Amino acid sequence: MNAHVLDPTTWTDVGAVTDIPLRGARRVPSPRGAVAIFRTGDGEVFALRDACPHKGGPLSQGIVHGRAVACPLHNWSIDLATGEPMGADRGKGCAPVIALQVREGRLLLGEA
Repeated sequence: MNAHVLDPTTWTDVGAVTDIPLRGARRVPSPRGAVAIFRTGDGEVFALRDACPHKGGPLSQGIVHGRAVACPLHNWSIDLATGEPMGADRGKGCAPVIALQVREGRLLLGEA
């Protein structure tokens, strides 16, 4: 498990995997703030806090490319698996990863 992922004690159904288009995202509310759930072109899903570590931009409005999302404010590329900025911006913060699993086509978001 990624070091940035909270150990979930409860799981909340937040919709079907197919609710999120390929190379798209969806913002869902959470008791700890908004979460962005992403779906890559090959169907992998990831969840991050919906705030870029640079200026807090809404990652859910960014462009998904490969296993990364480009922040809509300043174009930082954020790794979807780790929440870490990529390239020259590596090491300059992190968008916390949120536990997410798929069960029978449903997205389950973990909360600690």
